[in-house]
Amino acid sequence: MNTSAQQSHRVVITGYGAICSLGENSEKIWQSVRDKKLGYEIWDEPGKGVSAKIFGKVNFPLNLSKFSRKILKNAPRFAEFGLIAADEALTMAFGNDQDIFSHYDPRDCGVIFGTGWAGFDCSTVNYYAYSDPDLLSASAHSCFHSMPSIGTSLISVNWKLKGYQNSPIAACATGNIAIGDAYEVIKSGKARMMIAGGGESLMQPFTIWSVDILGALSKEQQDVVKACCPFSLDRSGFILSEGGATVCLERLEDALARNATIYGEVIGYANHSDAYANLTAPAPDLVGRVTTIQKAMEYAQVGIDDIDYINAHGTSTPMNDYNETLVLKEVFGKKAYDIPVSSTKSYTGHLIAAAGGIETIFCLKSIADHMVPATINLNNPDPKCDLNYVPNNHMYGQNLNHIVNVNYGFGGANSCLVIKRFK
Repeated sequence: MNTSAQQSHRVVITGYGAICSLGENSEKIWQSVRDKKLGYEIWDEPGKGVSAKIFGKVNFPLNLSKFSRKILKNAPRFAEFGLIAADEALTMAFGNDQDIFSHYDPRDCGVIFGTGWAGFDCSTVNYYAYSDPDLLSASAHSCFHSMPSIGTSLISVNWKLKGYQNSPIAACATGNIAIGDAYEVIKSGKARMMIAGGGESLMQPFTIWSVDILGALSKEQQDVVKACCPFSLDRSGFILSEGGATVCLERLEDALARNATIYGEVIGYANHSDAYANLTAPAPDLVGRVTTIQKAMEYAQVGIDDIDYINAHGTSTPMNDYNETLVLKEVFGKKAYDIPVSSTKSYTGHLIAAAGGIETIFCLKSIADHMVPATINLNNPDPKCDLNYVPNNHMYGQNLNHIVNVNYGFGGANSCLVIKRFK
């Protein structure tokens, strides 16, 4: 078992996987982005008292045939998404046989899989079933369905990964934090391989209502283009979507030793809090977000002139998009106008805890394809959001060597990853 805790290791990504309304795997999802498809649609009756009408639901059946009944009986939907995403990532990293332990001791392999609201859907269903004397059908596994760490646990159990594990819960910043923390664990020598990412599913009437009542969801009732249009004057809130995304991270020396394909390198990560009393609004002082990006770049040893693309948080909410514009101007100064910035949530909607994971994958795909994905639906730009938000048309032929990926969450959680092309 590796004990070189005092060393500093380079950390690379050798596999990734995702599932959301745009597709059952990362390749189909990215092709949907390239084709400018929307991953959300009108849902006429999402629940009593719910004003929002447009959501990013996974409407196709989940292929869970690889997983045992013993695993699946304890898996709420967000954890099922995590299992599917982890399976794709590990197949990509180690081949169809997923022969991890020819290369690693199980104790050197871990999981950090986060969520915002975990099995809130399952908890709601089980509570009503328990409370109704005519039903008496609450699941005997409801305890596990409610555990925020159940996704991490089931991924660990399914692949017998006996190393470091954790389950960050930081709302919309969770996925980035999971990957960042896994990067730090490997960099420090406490692990050699990690699966990291997040999953979310909030599609029961009460759970949707609990977000909608905050006024955070899109107010648009009919036009899906105006429902999710980051940095546009027409924006009115975010689209609640479901899904999961993970990446496989390894020490560079281990990945090279086994001749693994390397898709990118994580070179910087930071996580700072707004500590602002309004839990659903970004802090007007900008300090938490600015510090997060500056520190991630400082740790990565890159400057503002090195950044080739920024994958923005870009939720399509009035407050976030303007605040994010101010933050980027504060960090990058006049250079902010030269760097392409886009919101890939314009395709997927907001995957909450899975957002950071899937957007990290989009960064890796952008590097591989020399393409900056457009912010689609940006037909009526907000004059206050005046950076190059890549409206509606992808930028091809781009030499992308350093990408900043940012995610922010309810409660003032801020996260930033710096991802580098591996040469």
